[in-house]
Amino acid sequence: MKGQWIEYSKDELAWIEANSTRTRREAHADFQGTFARPDVSLSNFNSLCKRKGWMTGRTGQYNKGRTPENKGMKCAPGTGGRHPNARKTQFKKGHQPHTWRGAGHERICSKDGYVVMIVDEPNPWTGAATRPVHKHRYLWEKANGPIPEGHVLKCLDGDKTNTDPSNWELIPQALLPRLSGGRWYQPYDAYEPELRPTVLASARLDHAVREAKRGGQK
Repeated sequence: MKGQWIEYSKDELAWIEANSTRTRREAHADFQGTFARPDVSLSNFNSLCKRKGWMTGRTGQYNKGRTPENKGMKCAPGTGGRHPNARKTQFKKGHQPHTWRGAGHERICSKDGYVVMIVDEPNPWTGAATRPVHKHRYLWEKANGPIPEGHVLKCLDGDKTNTDPSNWELIPQALLPRLSGGRWYQPYDAYEPELRPTVLASARLDHAVREAKRGGQK
């Protein structure tokens, strides 16, 4: 019953507690057969057990070491996973999913415009045989060695798809705000190509002066 308090006798409560580890549906059916309580629905029975803390002890999970009941069993021919329609969509041995991208595949990142390349090197995060890298950084490090901490690569001609190492210059990360433009400066990429080397050299000089002053104050 809903919206009305249901009274239970001591014998009924004792019986329910003693049978609380059984499945709710089975225990409720036996409870009805024993006490003839049509006013106690399965939902009422289940709610009472929960309020009292009389749980079945089942978690819905397989405990470690338990063997599944259907282990080693196969569906009858033409049914389940052996149905012809199911067979059509099953992966075959050696099949590659349509989203798979092998070494050498390239794409342009929609967020920052850099070229992302798949290389034939183990992925340290997923354990996969390949991993994605920024192509410009990968090629630059192959030619010049690892990028030092606190430094980044700056694209010289403004074309991020030009991944030739000669088009990328190693700069202190602190230069990025200066080259990104602001109240007093326009962005590096907004200058004419012939002026960009001067802009970059000027930014480097300003940075060196600030670092020297900062070092003298310590």
